Amino acid sequence: MISPIRHTAAVLLSGAAVANAATYSVASAADIKQTSSLLAWDLLQYYKGNLTGQTPGILPGPPPAGDYYWWEGGAMWGTLIDYWKFTGDDSYNDLITQAMLWQVGPDKDYMPPNVTASLGNDDQGFWGMSAMLAAENNFPDPPEDEPQWLALAQAVFNTQASPDRHDETCNGGLRWQIPWSNNGYNYKNSIANGCFFNLGARLARYTGNTTYADWAEKTWDWMRGVGFMDEKYNIYDGGHVEHNCTDINRAQFSYNNGTNGSDVWRERLDGITDATIRVFFPDNIAYEVACEEHMSCTTDMLSFKGYVARWMATATQVAPFLAPKVLPVLQNSAKAAIASCVGEKNGQRACGFKWSTGTFDGNQGAGQTMNVLGAVSSLLIGQSRPPVTNSTGGTSKGDPNAGSQSDNFKDKYLPPTTGDKAGAGILTVLILVSVVGTFGWMSTGV
Repeated sequence: MISPIRHTAAVLLSGAAVANAATYSVASAADIKQTSSLLAWDLLQYYKGNLTGQTPGILPGPPPAGDYYWWEGGAMWGTLIDYWKFTGDDSYNDLITQAMLWQVGPDKDYMPPNVTASLGNDDQGFWGMSAMLAAENNFPDPPEDEPQWLALAQAVFNTQASPDRHDETCNGGLRWQIPWSNNGYNYKNSIANGCFFNLGARLARYTGNTTYADWAEKTWDWMRGVGFMDEKYNIYDGGHVEHNCTDINRAQFSYNNGTNGSDVWRERLDGITDATIRVFFPDNIAYEVACEEHMSCTTDMLSFKGYVARWMATATQVAPFLAPKVLPVLQNSAKAAIASCVGEKNGQRACGFKWSTGTFDGNQGAGQTMNVLGAVSSLLIGQSRPPVTNSTGGTSKGDPNAGSQSDNFKDKYLPPTTGDKAGAGILTVLILVSVVGTFGWMSTGV
């Protein structure tokens, strides 16, 4: 399909209309596709990995070299994979494939050596989830001599299921960091385990292998048992192993997860969805409760809104009973999102972060643009095919032993990183939204 992106963007950028809010609309499917195409082009203006001398796959960084950590590149490609699915625009497919394959690392498990000093299970998990999304969306398969999407997701899962990662401290669970010498290795948190749950549930649905589902159930039970999630589906960031994870950081966030079609999981799903809307969508507009009021958000946090929109949209596709409560919220939030896209800097359109203000707040970047793209493109969920499996048309080839030869980092020393990515706990609510309905997929065969 020929994209209108370059032509339309060039016209807009040539005149004063660059910041005209009328450029964006969600009034019809055609408007949503056009707006999404503009936003996708705008998002990729922050990406330099396709330029000579730059590294494919990553946004500029990490600090101080640029604003962005490694994981956010993986999240961006997932956003663009969904953009392709929702709109049919394949203009960026080659770029996405190059980026996703460039970062796989020598063991094809998304642990490239150059990010080891700050490599967390959550970071690796984000790249693995984007690979899983590529398989579920039937994104074009890589060349046969390259790693395949499903196998990459399996490699990430298998490395995280290893006994080297799931030790007996705190009665199980993943640590935040992977190398033992990294700052944060003594911390077990909800985001790392949420990513692992996500991959397990989705791999179970795609492959039909119940071992993955067993791990997902076990991880849910561990989260409840250790106290990182309470009976009201609020979740807390984590705890330190030297305190047996009893020193829980009670940064409070709502939580979303999946259903197996049973009454128990449906009740969980309803409670989780209600909590997410209540906490993260006041007045039916996405709001970053941990940091937005005083704009204390880190660069990481500035990208979270778009993920929750995409993942909640998918939830309505595989758990249709959620649609009446979720879709009107997403529609209203997307309208507010595009109202923030009236900014301009250096001749480039810009979207803001505070959607509730009804205008551009001067805060712009890759995350802010990715948020609006996710919110807008996900409105096309009703016209898109549900995620496939290997028995419903999925073409991606797997390898159940992928990751078995991966580095366990136990015999290496690396200088500890001084960086601490604030707000990791809040991301878990977004991660777990993406598997709302996963067990429903397994039981209904959608």
